[in-house]
Amino acid sequence: MKIEIKKIGNSDGFILPRDLMQRLDMKRGQQFHVVELAGGGVQLLPYDPDFEETMAIADEVIDEYRDTLAALAK
Repeated sequence: MKIEIKKIGNSDGFILPRDLMQRLDMKRGQQFHVVELAGGGVQLLPYDPDFEETMAIADEVIDEYRDTLAALAK
């Protein structure tokens, strides 16, 4: 399925087809956490404050141990 970013008022956004929203159990006003994937993709996950806190902690660990993690990845 192809969707495009459109101007919506003073913002930009996606307009999702109703059948897709129904299949994915998405509701108007629902919040999502956006995860950037390697290769330029994105993943939408239902917003969860606990997950957001976990990701913030993971970001701190990655920043603190960047060199170590890079060496381990070799």
